[in-house]
Amino acid sequence: MSMKAVKEKKRKKQAGKAQRAWNRSNDHVRDVMHSVAFLTPSVTGVAVFFILPFLVVVYYSVIRSPMNPEFVFLENFLNVLNNASFRTAAKNTAMFSAIAVPLAVVLSLGLALMLECRIPCKSLLRTFFLSPMMVPVASVVLIWQVVFHYRGTLNVILDNFGTEAIDWLNSPYCLLVIVVLFLWKNLGYNMILFMAALNNIPKELLEVADVEGASAAHKFFNIKLRYLSPTVLFVAILSIINSFKVFREIYLLTGDYPYDGLYMMQHFMNNTFNNLDYQKMSSAAVLMALVMVALIALLFKVEDVFGKDVEG
Repeated sequence: MSMKAVKEKKRKKQAGKAQRAWNRSNDHVRDVMHSVAFLTPSVTGVAVFFILPFLVVVYYSVIRSPMNPEFVFLENFLNVLNNASFRTAAKNTAMFSAIAVPLAVVLSLGLALMLECRIPCKSLLRTFFLSPMMVPVASVVLIWQVVFHYRGTLNVILDNFGTEAIDWLNSPYCLLVIVVLFLWKNLGYNMILFMAALNNIPKELLEVADVEGASAAHKFFNIKLRYLSPTVLFVAILSIINSFKVFREIYLLTGDYPYDGLYMMQHFMNNTFNNLDYQKMSSAAVLMALVMVALIALLFKVEDVFGKDVEG
């Protein structure tokens, strides 16, 4: 083969490589454009309906008023922290979440483990715990009013045992009533999440543990719980979010101004909005968002430390 033919072959080979590189570059640009086109509606919706309103709330929290946009920095936050209603609402919300969220996680996990065993009437029990998800909120509230009213079912039963009637929703027991309502409404969904996670645990590990004579406690804490850590994190975050939504049931049960033990952050926000006090409401919303972000970041950190050795 002549030198000219060798050079021509080499030139064509280099041209082919350049063309393939060009095609790959075009394909990459095309893929990026398609991705941007598909993501744009969602990103636009999030920006318009979530990010932009939150930025407006942050802006309102650091100015004097909508009519007087004087920058006051932390003054509004200090006013909110010194407000007795805000402190009451924050204390009650924190107490409710501190009680209800761990119970929602632990009890739903316990139910999932129970239904994983060979017990009679598993389908019936599963249906029983899922049925609250299908009941409208108004019906739930009606049931709770019938049961926990001063002349309700529970007090009638207690009266038969010689116990004095209790005004459940206007007494120190009020938080217990709402915790029971929260658990009754949310345990079923959390249980299904844990049941799905339990089915994804490698059976080989459990079989090896059985062969080596590991106890049930050892298998749970060292195998199952480690593989369940992402689900525990998700259920905990979901329960925290749902605990902030319990205002809906409390409002239908007790109205705008309930017993002090049931006055939640949502009551404070709702009443502040009705009074058109945007600065106070915005400052409280920012403070609540910061607490939520810090709490969720802490949960992510705990899950990362506890479950990192079982990833993948």
